[in-house]
Amino acid sequence: MATSNSNTTSVSMKLLVDSTRGKVLFAEASKDVVDFLFTLLSLPVGTVIKLLSKDGMVGSLGKLYESVENLDDTYLQPNLDKDMLLEPKVTVAGANILPLLTNNVDSNAKQFYLCTRCDRRISDVSGTVCPNCSRGMSTEVTYVSPAAPTVARPSEGGYVKGVVTYMVMDDLEVKPMSTISSIAMLNKFNVKEIGALEEKAVNLGMEEGLKLLKASLETSAVLTKVFLDNKKA
Repeated sequence: MATSNSNTTSVSMKLLVDSTRGKVLFAEASKDVVDFLFTLLSLPVGTVIKLLSKDGMVGSLGKLYESVENLDDTYLQPNLDKDMLLEPKVTVAGANILPLLTNNVDSNAKQFYLCTRCDRRISDVSGTVCPNCSRGMSTEVTYVSPAAPTVARPSEGGYVKGVVTYMVMDDLEVKPMSTISSIAMLNKFNVKEIGALEEKAVNLGMEEGLKLLKASLETSAVLTKVFLDNKKA
């Protein structure tokens, strides 16, 4: 379930923790949590680097990002705006949980720009030179999605339906949750002492969202690393 006020948005989930091993076995998660996790797949690399900061990136992507920042505009194509690479806008479905990462992601509408003179060309980058008249394309227009059929039920938004609770594994594998699947997971992890299992409720806010994004690039024990103070994760 998502909760929000004017400054923050958060969702909650329950972790099942094996206290003897200091490891999250899986999480019981709502639609909002799964929508957030699936949103990570829609983020361009440039957005990921901006969110995590260049210095926090693993490997050389941070240096690649810095190269674009430092490259003089003289060497760029005349119709290219650096922000296309450095701060790309993304349209995603999980509107209600987007503040967990950034306000930069456009969740409601795609923005397009018409030529200010001839209205014969359109671009998704403001200021692009019109190939027809060489004027800047800066007249903003809004993309409108086709109306849903009248017989269709109102959409919940996001990526998944809220008809079930979902199971999120430590490595972020997602599947519908049931009593049978929970028991199967306990058998899979060879849990002998039920008393060693603990339920831990956690909130997933902006800080945790960024940590999840970063951890997902570094480890397969994502939930353990983010929500348990475990040096071995």
